[in-house]
Amino acid sequence: MIAPRRYRGYTTLRRAPTTPVWVSIGWRVLFVLALVGVAITVHWLDRAGLRDVYDGEVSFADVIYFTMISITTTGYGDIAPVTERARLFDALIVTPIRVFVILLFVGTAYSFVFRRTWDKWRMTLIQRNLHDHIVVAGFGVSNSEAVDELIARGTDPAEIVIVDCEHEALERAEKLGCNVLQGDATRDQTLMDVKIDRARSMIVSAGRDDTSILITLTARHLAPNLRISVTVRAEDNELPARAAGATTVINPVSFAGLLLAGSCSGPHIAEYLSDLAAIDGRVALKERMVHPDEVGKPLSAIATGLGVRIYRGEEPHSFADPEAKALQAGDVIVEIVPRRT
Repeated sequence: MIAPRRYRGYTTLRRAPTTPVWVSIGWRVLFVLALVGVAITVHWLDRAGLRDVYDGEVSFADVIYFTMISITTTGYGDIAPVTERARLFDALIVTPIRVFVILLFVGTAYSFVFRRTWDKWRMTLIQRNLHDHIVVAGFGVSNSEAVDELIARGTDPAEIVIVDCEHEALERAEKLGCNVLQGDATRDQTLMDVKIDRARSMIVSAGRDDTSILITLTARHLAPNLRISVTVRAEDNELPARAAGATTVINPVSFAGLLLAGSCSGPHIAEYLSDLAAIDGRVALKERMVHPDEVGKPLSAIATGLGVRIYRGEEPHSFADPEAKALQAGDVIVEIVPRRT
């Protein structure tokens, strides 16, 4: 896939390299040999401009020796250019070749040896420290907004791991301070690399419902107790997403429809729902376990906020249901609380 890279004022296209590593290294070696060959040829043709302080004669072996020493070091002085043309060639051609060859070898060593070793060491270190983190599969519009909201709510970006196939998306996530991994989240090995079994939750929005459901299924069999939130765009895919193991299924299109319908009966309903969902609103929704001192009391008597729902087991009950008249140990309370200042 071709992906555009944007710079100030213009856009360039990139394509993932398909050349094997050994071919890339081979081309670099051949290019260096070609530069050395040019220098040897010119030195041999202009050997009259060189002087050997030992025997006074400059043989072809002397030319090879002088060229290689001049390119790799500054020379030993046993063979030296004596004519103006030879000195100019060494100063203006051989010296840049020396710098270029050194940079080429250093860059090759960094790209194919040091960088891979460094990246592997860093990944091992990050993996070792990954515990109770949040895995985000896909970094499109929905998930990038979710990550921004998590950070705004106080989540440390170092506790977030982004998995995406697109390099540009990972660059944006990395600038936020998140951990990133370029890979396919539908593969077991990819999710194992981000230590999915030690994560506290996962957010899935892959852009396609079938891909999101497959990611959910893969994550569920690797982490049976993981909380997984997934977005689907088609209403008939909500059930397959839950069957795949999603804890929470969100349909942005359906939710937007609810907001639009609510706005028809009152101008403030949609605004209030957005206020509840956003970190910068005046109030916020909070989910927590019932406190021991609240057991036996009605939901309306809690002092921490306005109770709107309880979950007893897997069953939801509103504040108006009989079950809300007496809280029990193990109940989960959903309440509206003032925004933290």
